[in-house]
Amino acid sequence: MPAASPVTRSVIRARGYATAPGGGSNTLLWVVGAAAVAGGGYWYYSAGSAANVGKEAGTAAKSATQAIKAATNFTPSKDDYQKVYNAIADILEDNDYDDGSYGPVFVRLAWHSSGTYDKNDGTGGSNYATMRFPSEAQHGANAGLDVARAKIEEVKEKFPWISYGDLWTLGGVCAIQEMAGPKIPWRPGRIDGFAKDATPDGRLPDATKVADHLRTIFYRMGFDDHAIVALSGAHALGRCHRDRSGFDGPWTFSPTTFTNDYFELLMNDKWTWRKWDGPKQLQDKTKTLMMLPSDFALVQDKEFKKWVKVYAEDSNKFFADFSKYFSELLELGVPRAQFVSSEPWIMKTTEEQSS
Repeated sequence: MPAASPVTRSVIRARGYATAPGGGSNTLLWVVGAAAVAGGGYWYYSAGSAANVGKEAGTAAKSATQAIKAATNFTPSKDDYQKVYNAIADILEDNDYDDGSYGPVFVRLAWHSSGTYDKNDGTGGSNYATMRFPSEAQHGANAGLDVARAKIEEVKEKFPWISYGDLWTLGGVCAIQEMAGPKIPWRPGRIDGFAKDATPDGRLPDATKVADHLRTIFYRMGFDDHAIVALSGAHALGRCHRDRSGFDGPWTFSPTTFTNDYFELLMNDKWTWRKWDGPKQLQDKTKTLMMLPSDFALVQDKEFKKWVKVYAEDSNKFFADFSKYFSELLELGVPRAQFVSSEPWIMKTTEEQSS
């Protein structure tokens, strides 16, 4: 098939940043610190059983959040979260980074901070933002995400009241929507927990593995074969780096635009194993694009392939399914009682706000 043509990205206009109401960010930062100490601290934990520590972590984090709201008389509204969204949008594009956008790595941060959920014991997921701690940040699947965490910290400094779990997941939502993707239903309510809540290594997909492994990983989260293929469509964005995962190259010709090209390429291009000194990966006939063994597994497995074909032929169906499953992914591990809204929100894109 012919190479997909990159879509011109909308120019994001500069905007001013909102500061926290009622005393400014310095006051709020002091309150955050004081509340953390009073609640036992986000970053430290005492000895005890895993269950007790987890319970104490949630209690401390909730207490800290309540203390912040009480001290500043500030309860964030949807408009406040829209301002955070806009601030994230402001830092997405950067000609000095990769293909000119931090968007793909923000999507990966949101995905990896949520995809650790285990439905069997309720651990993991986006609720405690445990990739803040070295024990989880250093997992092999998270290599390179320090770049995303450092960049999005610029937004956290301007809006210190938002939890990291909410910030990272909203970052993924913003990136997808600003890169011409579907609207992703999202709502806040995640809290920041303790290092004790960090998940064990091995819960995220391993790019070197194939169908059985993918099912083990995704079924543990509560997803089925349909969702596995839909969520794999995030590989329409970004590229692999030798100094991170060891793999090299982009999946599509337009790595900063959300499309169904990933599925079209998987179905219609000829893929051969690359001969090089790196890990096993495939390349297209132009030797420009790559696919991972876990990607190629989607067209080697009968049940997966039928959905690859559907998405290759119908971008609207892919967008609708990806929106549904990605929204569900971002809420894994978050108790429903914590969400500030009974139903997810749809955040406005910068283009919608300017029209």
